[in-house]
Amino acid sequence: MRAQFVLSEIWIGLRRNLTMTIAVITTVAISLALFGAGLLINQQVTEMRRTWDSQISLTIYLCTDNSPSAVCEENGAATEADREAIQADLDQMSEVASVEYVTAAEAYADFQQRFSNQEALVEATQEGDIPDNFRVKLATPDDYEAVQSAVEGRPGIDTISNDQGVLDRFFGLLDGLKWAALTVAMVQLVAAALLIGNTIRLSAYSRRRETGIMRLVGASNFYIQLPFLLEGAISGLIGGIFASGFIFATKYFLLDRIQSWFQFNVTLGLGSVFYVIGVSIILGVLLCTIASFLTLRRYLRV
Repeated sequence: MRAQFVLSEIWIGLRRNLTMTIAVITTVAISLALFGAGLLINQQVTEMRRTWDSQISLTIYLCTDNSPSAVCEENGAATEADREAIQADLDQMSEVASVEYVTAAEAYADFQQRFSNQEALVEATQEGDIPDNFRVKLATPDDYEAVQSAVEGRPGIDTISNDQGVLDRFFGLLDGLKWAALTVAMVQLVAAALLIGNTIRLSAYSRRRETGIMRLVGASNFYIQLPFLLEGAISGLIGGIFASGFIFATKYFLLDRIQSWFQFNVTLGLGSVFYVIGVSIILGVLLCTIASFLTLRRYLRV
């Protein structure tokens, strides 16, 4: 009988304040969707950093007869002695894990393979546009500055390209997107908490006669508050379920699409998605329940 009474009170509360309940569910869903998207982006960035940090490398481009840079025009093309001296010095550095010399023909073939899905870019690039180079794999990602400064400006070297600089800018963009989503989500969660408090207060006010009778017959605080707490928890649960759809959409229509554009090859598994969904739903239920409890402490005192 008690369980039936609590369930009936929950239904009455949700039905009487239907528009407010819908507003709460919508606000919670949007907040949790943004929060979950931020967590998902954070996990994607972390996985990408872990994968790419192990592949950070320097590419040292050598001067050729066709190099247009002022350095190469002044010093001339790299000689065999220049190449041997550069490779010998790189092999002796503790910061260098491995060194690979790549000819212009090999670099062009590798370029065609890497960008085979971008025909316009491949057609616009001719053999020889990418000069002979050394591909230097680093012992740790933080060693790129030491290696770069050791060889920069030497005879035969045109330019030095390091992956770290490109990755730092790219990950900075993703980090900005993540923090923007989390900041907006936090603002939305605060708004959702305030809206939940108002909804529960209106629900308690509309049922003040029933709760007054329950006080007279000796009902405990917890028994009086339970229907209102469950109303908030149900609203948070429904909002979390709606938010889970948006989180799935973020995974398959945003993160996976970005990976296809940039060839990341670092895909989050379903375990990560379900983890974010679980955290978001639990947060939604706790947020609504705590907001309801704090409101009821003031408006349903026995």
